[in-house]
Amino acid sequence: MTPQQIPVHSPAVPAAQAFTDASAAVDRLEELYGIATTYLCDQFRHALRSGPDGHRIRAFYPEIRITTTSFAQVDSRLSFGHVSEPGTHRATITRPDLFRNYLEQQISLLVGNHGVPVTIGVSDTPIPVHFAVAAKSDMTVPQEGAAEFTLRDIFDVPDLSTTNDDIVNGMHNHDEDDVGPLAPFTAQRVDYSLARLSHYTATDAEHFQNHVLFTNYQFYVTEFEAYARQMLADPKTGYTSFVSTGNVEISDAETPIAPVDKQPQMPTYHLKRADGSGITLVNIGVGPSNAKTATDHIAVLRPHAWIMVGHCAGLRNSQSLGDFVLAHAYLREDHVLDDDLPVWVPIPALAEVQIAMEQAVAEVTELKGYDLKRVMRTGTVATIDNRNWELREHAGPVQRLSQSRAIALDMESATIAANGYRFRVPYGTLLCVSDKPLHGELKLPGMASGFYKTQVARHLMIGIRAMETLREMPLERLHSRKLRSFDETAFL
Repeated sequence: MTPQQIPVHSPAVPAAQAFTDASAAVDRLEELYGIATTYLCDQFRHALRSGPDGHRIRAFYPEIRITTTSFAQVDSRLSFGHVSEPGTHRATITRPDLFRNYLEQQISLLVGNHGVPVTIGVSDTPIPVHFAVAAKSDMTVPQEGAAEFTLRDIFDVPDLSTTNDDIVNGMHNHDEDDVGPLAPFTAQRVDYSLARLSHYTATDAEHFQNHVLFTNYQFYVTEFEAYARQMLADPKTGYTSFVSTGNVEISDAETPIAPVDKQPQMPTYHLKRADGSGITLVNIGVGPSNAKTATDHIAVLRPHAWIMVGHCAGLRNSQSLGDFVLAHAYLREDHVLDDDLPVWVPIPALAEVQIAMEQAVAEVTELKGYDLKRVMRTGTVATIDNRNWELREHAGPVQRLSQSRAIALDMESATIAANGYRFRVPYGTLLCVSDKPLHGELKLPGMASGFYKTQVARHLMIGIRAMETLREMPLERLHSRKLRSFDETAFL
């Protein structure tokens, strides 16, 4: 019997149903997802214990589908919440419990703008068994050959044809049956990133907040924890808990957190609010590859903003160690996104984020207007993939830096901004000058220690203040049309 002839067993599920109430629609998504994953987990346990029963086991992701017959008369200022043209659009959904607030918001906009219901049913995309058991602490999928049967003969495994960035990269417009995408990511793509996030950050996806700060130094973590404890000591701040590596969560400011034996590749910390509008800090380390990896996966959580608050090399002699750099343009020589977003694509500065960061610098430094230029420069930030670029022949790199009018150089900022642009996540960069290699001030141990002690707390506080400003901004203003093309998905 060929694999195509093996009978397939699937769970019984409710028929597709139309909904105009977003909460009820998400309830049905949760029901369908729960039926599917419970069935897969039960069958997987049985197969491991007793062996397969001679048939394939398959369950499917739920989906949201909407069909419209006319162009919607929507507020032209909105960049999301409506499909771009009449027809049928759909999105496969995973972890509706994790994305409930997001799904309710997007479905409400869709129904309100088009005046038609959404249909909730089962898709034709199988759920890989790896993703079904991911949330079960007592279950793991054995490596190929470790089980007494061939896994892919019985269960579905991840499929790269549905685990990619074709939608956000503008490479996927309609399926073979002329159905367009409704959301920027497929369910398998989301599941893949949820698993990767847990691996790289050592914290679960449900802890991530809507506002993400990236840094490239561990020094910021100590200051972030200290700030978090101050916020937890005052219930009026609205912050409810702090999550550290290994999903250690505290709600009392005095609760100690034991150090971990082994740090993950990208240690991540979360200062949480009940509605998810808190702040997440990710120490991505050094290099554009890490920056891309982190943002590739965090993007599926649809954060409202991410900002880089790291250290950089100052390129102007007029700069001093400790000065701030607010990026308004990027020179991209990181090379990690060239296939997804060509370097000829401009990465614009976003006014809403720029203003929030400049106001935060003024507030924390207590400098205003022209005096602010004493400690902050605005200009182009160059991002490269060679940490020791200073050791190479200088004529080429220095000429490009000069022609670009760059004022600072690092290894992460342009990557984070470019991926924000690609994934439609509002982005920004505020760096702190830690060395001036073109002018004889290298980052040496004796110089660095004093600099870090005096500047880290102030720099981090500026990033936090900027995020708190953005938190109060209406979504339709923050998620502006600047990040959306002329053929976009309805969902953010």
